[in-house]
Amino acid sequence: MASRLVKLAGMALGAGAVGALLYAERARPLRKQMRKAAPRITRNLAMGASCQAAISAAEVPLTNRIAAQNAKRKRGLSGLFGGGAIGGAVAFLAMDYGFYLWHVATHKVPFLWRFHRVHHVDPDMDTSTALRFHFVDMFVSLPWRLVQVRLSGIGPRGLAAWRKFFLFSVLFHHANLRLPRRLDEALSKHITTPRMHGIHHSQKPCEMDSNWSSGIAWWDHLHATFRSNVAAEEITIGVDDPLAERDTHLLPALKAPFAARPANPDLS
Repeated sequence: MASRLVKLAGMALGAGAVGALLYAERARPLRKQMRKAAPRITRNLAMGASCQAAISAAEVPLTNRIAAQNAKRKRGLSGLFGGGAIGGAVAFLAMDYGFYLWHVATHKVPFLWRFHRVHHVDPDMDTSTALRFHFVDMFVSLPWRLVQVRLSGIGPRGLAAWRKFFLFSVLFHHANLRLPRRLDEALSKHITTPRMHGIHHSQKPCEMDSNWSSGIAWWDHLHATFRSNVAAEEITIGVDDPLAERDTHLLPALKAPFAARPANPDLS
């Protein structure tokens, strides 16, 4: 009974945090939105639902099984550092760093970009953009996710904590939320902020090729891929290619990775 109450309290807290984020991005917008919100958000929610179905069907059971074996055999980076709090922290960081590497790959490998482009083609950016991914992308990324969990040695509790952190981080840094400048600068030394990730969603390749972190921002600082010298109002969100407008819509977006398209040397 107690564990059920804790779970319900956690769900309520999470829902409240998301609700506060949705309110905040409308109260303090970072960028002027260029399109009608309702059709775009509806499309993004539909795509997010299909992604969640794919994750629940494949990623969750497989990664949970590996995490359980990690805990049992004390393997991976967590085991190398003796498990416990230190090993758990190392595994958590390894999971986040693995996602940084994967994110870079989704832009640099043409096959992966075909799927990730569906996310970037959104002409506006807000919390709903965090859900706009192609459901096949969840299966394409699955082998790497299994490698992340196995090599990190993360256990079931750590994996559950990382999933929650990652989900809220993705919702947060896609939000169209203007934080006070000093707060944003302080936070972006450690976590990915809306202003920071907005630069990554720029149509300009030189700006898109920065700020790859999806949770902890240390990786961009470590690899010198951090960028903060672009004003939000100077950024044009989206993808600059001839088919971008078509692919903002739901069915074209789902078909886009499998259709022939002009080569984009800046992103491939």
